[in-house]
Amino acid sequence: MNKANLTYTEAMNRLETIVSKIESGQMDIDSLTDHLKEAKELVTFCKQKLTQVDQDVKKILNDESAPNVKEN
Repeated sequence: MNKANLTYTEAMNRLETIVSKIESGQMDIDSLTDHLKEAKELVTFCKQKLTQVDQDVKKILNDESAPNVKEN
């Protein structure tokens, strides 16, 4: 998994694939641990992305609500 170029959507799609395979019983026991580790990394990645976007949105909204100050 190359997280350098990974998007939130790609990470979520991969997570959904892993979860689906686990729930359907399609994942063999030998690869379960590796897939669970990958899923944990993907969840952490997604949480970080969401936190960053939340901070960015709050900053943008705060900047827009600040009064316009004209410089002389």
